[in-house]
Amino acid sequence: MFELVLRLPQALVEPVSDLLADELGALAVSVEDADAGSDAERALFGEPGMAPVAPGWRRSTLVALFDDEAAADAAAARLLADHGAATAAGPADALALQALRALPEQDWVRLTQSQFDPVAIGERFWIVPSWHEVPAQAERAIRLDPGLAFGTGTHPTTRMCLRWIARRADALASDWTRVLDYGCGSGILAIGAALHGARGIDAVDIDPAAVATTRANAAANRVALQAGEPALAAGVYPLVLANILATPLKLLAPLLSAHLAPGGYLVLAGILARQAGELQAAYAPALALAVDDEEDGWVLLVAQRPADTR
Repeated sequence: MFELVLRLPQALVEPVSDLLADELGALAVSVEDADAGSDAERALFGEPGMAPVAPGWRRSTLVALFDDEAAADAAAARLLADHGAATAAGPADALALQALRALPEQDWVRLTQSQFDPVAIGERFWIVPSWHEVPAQAERAIRLDPGLAFGTGTHPTTRMCLRWIARRADALASDWTRVLDYGCGSGILAIGAALHGARGIDAVDIDPAAVATTRANAAANRVALQAGEPALAAGVYPLVLANILATPLKLLAPLLSAHLAPGGYLVLAGILARQAGELQAAYAPALALAVDDEEDGWVLLVAQRPADTR
């Protein structure tokens, strides 16, 4: 495996990337800020929902991978011939070769696995990749491998939802006769609820990959649930979980509120602290959301529907 490293201006990033991928045989192409770590470094993206502040970095470092040295060398020669000469605006507008080097052999599976360690939700509740031993202190553990769907337990929003389930299960799990995990991703919240005594679990997502991943993870953890498209959700549930993002959660307010049974709990995540007021206003016609937990600028919003006293 050989790596071709180039420095180029923003205007050349897209055409050079396309040429490498479509004509020059690159196996993969990645781009990063050439000024990263310096005073000239700048962010392109802000918080979720915000437009990029710029179309690209002033200068980028592009890395392309090739099967062999001949292919990498031929790609470098072609790109330097097409774009390497200094323009009237100066060398900053030209492509420059920074490196062409062999990569050492790697056990990529082992390298990837090393990036995922067991995650503690509480002292006795853990998320554990399949290649790790379950910690001795864990009384409950979700066995979960990183996949195509969101939800590995490393994000604060997922941890807050699972913490809420673990903390409230002793008092409430007997009432969790039906549970809805809306936007289930990997199925991690549905599985966490099942491990804490929930039954009748429906896990739904618009992404077929998420549905397939949820089913596989449920089987690996030996828990029973139904996974499918959102149309699977029907009727009311004593517990409704949704870890998505603020904008879709606002749009889903009427739907999720309607699925919540009298006396039931709605647990929402994927919300920045500054967005809490917007969500509370969106759900106010039906439910009174309150901040239940906060971590790294994210909040967990929870509401209980009043019990039907009729």
